[in-house]
Amino acid sequence: MKTSIATVSISGNLPEKLEAIAAAGFDGLEIFEQDFIAHDGNPRDVGDLIRSMGLEITLFQPFRDFEGLPEPLRAKAFDRAERKFDLMQELGTDLLLVCSSCHADALGGIDRAAADFAELGERAAKRGLRVGFEALAWGRHVNDHRDAWEVVRRADHENVGLILDSFHTLARKIDPETIRRIPGDKIFFVQLADAPQIEMDLLYWSRHFRNMPGEGDLAVSDFMNAVMATGYGGPISLEIFNDQFRGGQPRTVAKDGYRSLVALMDDVRRAGVAANPDVPLMPARSKVGGVSFVEFATRGDEADTLETVLKTLGFQQSGTHIAKKLVLWTQGDIRIIVNRETTGFASSAYTMHGTTVCDIGISVDAAAKTVERAQHLGADPFKQPIGPGELAIPAIRGLSGSVLHFIDETSGLLDVWSVEFTNNAANGVGAGLQRIDHLAQTMSYDEMLSWSLFYTTLFQMEKSPMVDVVDPDGLVRSQALETPDGAFRITLNGAETHRTMAGNFLADSFGASVQHIALASDDIFATSAAMAGQGFSPLPISENYYADLAARFSLDPEMLAALRAGNILYDEDATGAYFQFYSRPYAGGMFFEVVERRGGYKGYGAPNAPFRIAAQKRLMRPKGMPKQ
Repeated sequence: MKTSIATVSISGNLPEKLEAIAAAGFDGLEIFEQDFIAHDGNPRDVGDLIRSMGLEITLFQPFRDFEGLPEPLRAKAFDRAERKFDLMQELGTDLLLVCSSCHADALGGIDRAAADFAELGERAAKRGLRVGFEALAWGRHVNDHRDAWEVVRRADHENVGLILDSFHTLARKIDPETIRRIPGDKIFFVQLADAPQIEMDLLYWSRHFRNMPGEGDLAVSDFMNAVMATGYGGPISLEIFNDQFRGGQPRTVAKDGYRSLVALMDDVRRAGVAANPDVPLMPARSKVGGVSFVEFATRGDEADTLETVLKTLGFQQSGTHIAKKLVLWTQGDIRIIVNRETTGFASSAYTMHGTTVCDIGISVDAAAKTVERAQHLGADPFKQPIGPGELAIPAIRGLSGSVLHFIDETSGLLDVWSVEFTNNAANGVGAGLQRIDHLAQTMSYDEMLSWSLFYTTLFQMEKSPMVDVVDPDGLVRSQALETPDGAFRITLNGAETHRTMAGNFLADSFGASVQHIALASDDIFATSAAMAGQGFSPLPISENYYADLAARFSLDPEMLAALRAGNILYDEDATGAYFQFYSRPYAGGMFFEVVERRGGYKGYGAPNAPFRIAAQKRLMRPKGMPKQ
């Protein structure tokens, strides 16, 4: 399988784009005419530069407004094509994309268009070139791949074929199964793009909101399954128009694109649609059993404060590391490590971010295979020196330079707690916390698609629709990802301005990732009472919230009083209810959440977020700022 990406998909000048595409691992690229024209090198030099980076030019595009023109426009169109053929030969590529005409004077008729392509194919053949016809979703007369195929079929020329684009087919809700009727050798090229499901003008949707396969809502896998069933064996390429990507880092966008293609083609291979020996073999998405541990990098007074918070939450100090300044705190199935090291990775994380979650341990079905798949998808492995008596636990780099370690039950990695830690006597009574319900990771909005793709291509996880969380000083976009059984949940919170609490946390911590950890209780009222007895101070919620709660839900007076007494927030849906309360902010905006899910409630209490944020901001008011 040859992987390819259009230069228009990423930002930067042409050399920057080429460097990013090569570094991501692509085999080739579609050179977009505008990128070439804006460059100051001649065609032969550009072609040589591309090949010197180990890339090939898979396609030159676009050639617009060709078919169905009356004279003298028709003759002029062929003159333009000859000039493009000259350019292609100097660049060193043999395939030209011709998109269906949007010209106001273009005439309809399959036979007329076929005759034009038959002549164009003859001219291309004399130069050893090929042309591919693509149906634009907004084409004047041809806007359906079935019509484009009929034009190609009637043109009946060896050098004329079809170019398929997932967006143009799926945006018009054309059944991708119709592709199976097309001979694979007449499909010259395949372009892929996903997109969020939005009702808007097709051209505007296409030009601004395309994204990588797996990042949107279109049935790209169904499209690709149909393509591969034809016997197609050519390049698989990305053509993405996205305002966010245009302002992003070229290497990040290119790396995401490569990850999306590799994951998609692995899915196609596993679907058994067609045997394709060129598709890289890799382990399947990992099944996640939950969070094995969370490790904080911290020091001094900040470490003391964190451990005090843990004590009030009912955690017990249950182990110390045999060689490092690590303390293990536990409650139920929850493990939190406090790392006070002054050398190594955790120390570097603390120097960069202050007190921060530097490492997340994830329970998976096969740790080594998880790392293997991650590396196929472009992730960087993580290793550090192993001391005497320590276990080598597979790991990769995660969000914001953090680390993800993987622990399974079959390779002895679960022994890490008895091998690397000396057990301490329990020094607390607990508060009824059982497990980690979810981790909340904060990032810039521009990074959200990237990290959603990271998790869903590596693990068996599904994403929920993105929601807007109202902060008094702006909006935060939030998207939840979770395993089918809910054993592992992550919320991604994208900040667009530093004025929001999420944005302020990012700015103050220089890009730390985990802002809060949600801990699950099976009886939140008993947990709240137990914590109060251990000195826990919950985030105070305004009386106005409970007055509104009484109006919104049919809660009996006793329940409402219990919620108010514990500063507990409440939400419900058709399947169940959600209870939550919070610690006060610490370490520059980090906090803990305690939750209880009842019935089939799947959400995260999003309607309560504005009230939680307002309460946190009241406590975090900058010094000298007068009360409002």
